[in-house]
Amino acid sequence: MTYCVAVRVESGLVMASDSRTNAGVDHVATFRKMATFSASDRLLVLLSAGNLATTQSVLSLLQQRLHSQHENLNNVSSMYDAACLIGHTLREVTERDQSREGREAGVDFSCSFLLGGQIAGDTHRLYNIYPQGNFIEATDDTPYLQIGESKYGKPILDRVIEHHTELMEAAKCVLVSFDSTIRSNLSVGLPVDLMIHVSGRLQPALQYRFAEGDPYLVKLREAWSQGLRQLFSSIPDLPWGL
Repeated sequence: MTYCVAVRVESGLVMASDSRTNAGVDHVATFRKMATFSASDRLLVLLSAGNLATTQSVLSLLQQRLHSQHENLNNVSSMYDAACLIGHTLREVTERDQSREGREAGVDFSCSFLLGGQIAGDTHRLYNIYPQGNFIEATDDTPYLQIGESKYGKPILDRVIEHHTELMEAAKCVLVSFDSTIRSNLSVGLPVDLMIHVSGRLQPALQYRFAEGDPYLVKLREAWSQGLRQLFSSIPDLPWGL
């Protein structure tokens, strides 16, 4: 399993993904789930969750076709068109690989993507592309999107993230969301890749990988745990004595 989250606030985007693809008593595997496509007039970032073979095929096709004369991520005119292209490529791969035998064996070929970025002449945008190839866009009222193992990290996002949240505050909230998820679910784990995009810039403002023992991540984890314990202790006791 995996966990990916992307936040679209007024001043930019925060996108993050873990890198765990398999987890068990004696087998843990990792794979980078963040892919960046950039050119002089655009920045597009993809986060992926689901069947690893499907996601690798989709990303490989998108990369191979970057310099073709047909529509590709280097020449689409809008982020909406980029989302349509990725959805079409996802359907192409799924239909090619999905066999009757695979379906009968219970193999799940599905995957999903979060697409964020900006193309010159438009504002920054964020999309959730479903396994069927259709998608939704983040809005001012729904400023964040998740894929994968989302339930453990959702409460902090719901309480903190709003359209006007400062970009670095949003990044801090995303990391707390990951810490909560990693603590509660073995199938999500470090390293975590983080990308911050400032609206109007067509290069990432920050790209960073948090590995196990990263000083900032350790400090954030300790501060969050201690703060929760202190807050819990400050809550009044139940008014009924025993």
